[in-house]
Amino acid sequence: MTDKIKAYFTIVQMIITVSIVIILMFIFKSKIHYIRQKWAKLQMILLGIELQIEGKPDLDANMLMINHQSVLDIIILEYLYAKNISWIAKKEIGDIPWFGYILKLPNMIQVQRESKSSLVKLLKDSKIALDNNRPIAIFPEGTRSNTDKLRKFKAGAKIIAEKFDLKVQPIILIGTGKLFDSKKLTQKSGKVIIKYLPSVQAVKKSSWWDDTQKLMNEEYQKGLLEYDI
Repeated sequence: MTDKIKAYFTIVQMIITVSIVIILMFIFKSKIHYIRQKWAKLQMILLGIELQIEGKPDLDANMLMINHQSVLDIIILEYLYAKNISWIAKKEIGDIPWFGYILKLPNMIQVQRESKSSLVKLLKDSKIALDNNRPIAIFPEGTRSNTDKLRKFKAGAKIIAEKFDLKVQPIILIGTGKLFDSKKLTQKSGKVIIKYLPSVQAVKKSSWWDDTQKLMNEEYQKGLLEYDI
């Protein structure tokens, strides 16, 4: 089976399985996190993803900052992370008929880009998630990156983290963009490296933001060289 045929198969099976997940979440509202985790586990098997893990998740952290290359990033974190993550996602996804329920039912945080009024709602929704003991997961680059360097981080993660005095754990994923490339529409099985980096306290007027971006970039580039991905 070629990589393109695999990609088409993956898209079809995700349409089917996500629809099933939405139905199950409607029926079993108290089991939404459990349903998401089981779906993620199924995807790990179907996609043939092998994980190499460095470091440990900090379950006291209330924000996860993750580099973004592929939809696999979300699947892997949903599979691995024990706590009920609240993802920050584009509102456009939530507006998709039927499939938008994948964000609405689990009460994910939806943000409208380039909207000043959206920032107020972002902070309000983040506070609700935190009050419910849900760590916030965010892609600070704001979009997918397929280069050997992370994109410049957007300010949203910094604003939320400093507003609520959060403990932030940076996480680096290496290889997801190669295994599922949405632009070339190819999919293959293989290894993904996940690096849990040391957590940092978000303190205003400190260098934590710049230091974290620098560390994530260094670890990402080092991983590309070490693992020849």
